[in-house]
Amino acid sequence: MKKKTGCISFFILFIVGLAGFIYWDNNRITVVEQRVQVPELSSEFNQFRILQVSDLHEKTFGKNQSRLIKKINAIEYDAILFTGDMMDDPEETNWTAFFELLEGIQNKEHAFYVPGNTDPESYILNDGGRIEKSLFINEMEKRGVLLLESLNSIERGQESLHFVQFDTAVMKPDEDFKPLNGRVTRTIVSEPAYVNYQNEQIKRFAGLEDKEAIIALSHYPIVDVQIEYLKDQKHFRDFSLILAGHYHGGQIRLPFLGALFVPEAWYDDGGILPPSDRVSGLWEYEGIKQYVSTGLGSSDALSFLNFRLFNPPQLNLLTLHSKESGDH
Repeated sequence: MKKKTGCISFFILFIVGLAGFIYWDNNRITVVEQRVQVPELSSEFNQFRILQVSDLHEKTFGKNQSRLIKKINAIEYDAILFTGDMMDDPEETNWTAFFELLEGIQNKEHAFYVPGNTDPESYILNDGGRIEKSLFINEMEKRGVLLLESLNSIERGQESLHFVQFDTAVMKPDEDFKPLNGRVTRTIVSEPAYVNYQNEQIKRFAGLEDKEAIIALSHYPIVDVQIEYLKDQKHFRDFSLILAGHYHGGQIRLPFLGALFVPEAWYDDGGILPPSDRVSGLWEYEGIKQYVSTGLGSSDALSFLNFRLFNPPQLNLLTLHSKESGDH
């Protein structure tokens, strides 16, 4: 009887301890730093620092996002990039968790956003049948963060560092815009006015040369098989770096096994037990470097698993340099 009682007590203590650990681990904020060599980078942009914020999913860190704001404002960076899933439901109209964060961030001199699959619509069809930015996007831009529709460049002297929206950047200039396979599509993409709007965005890439430094933003990671497909079927560019999120680092990770699942439509098994070097961090395939953030929040696709395990929230600070030695 005593042995049985002891086992039950141990089990209860284990569950309580695990719950406490999960709560603590899900509410701390880590900063992961990564140096990335970009041979095309001009000397004016050497040591350029990018802060990536991804997959917030409406999670709050302190009252009015105070802890997250304090963490971000303590970091020195040249550009801040939001790679989607700031919200947790496309139909959500309470955008407080994201907008309070934007209102508290001090350095938004160069701030760009690309949407994720759980974010609200970026565009609407107005009463006149024309495409315009949605209320969500307009309110975000009022707070200093720009929707990256196609191409935005930062100029220093005679040199440029280009930031592009991946999905439009790989479109052939002589073909109509079409959403890439594996994306969650919205009803608006079938509207002729939307296709025409995106076709105009594609034209902005006309003068962009692959020999220049090009940073592509995508909510979705671009897996090896998709790169092969896009190189064959689309206008795949020699991107210097692709930045993405979406996977949450697997969200649930186990010691020695790593991520059990990532949501990836391009994998035959849908992403069960993905390759360990294709879940998060920096990797390279066919000369294309890609960095995938594990993000800050968690997905409630399975409500009882709406937490991270052995996978703390993270911000990502990337330093670009032009030489192998990482000159200073």
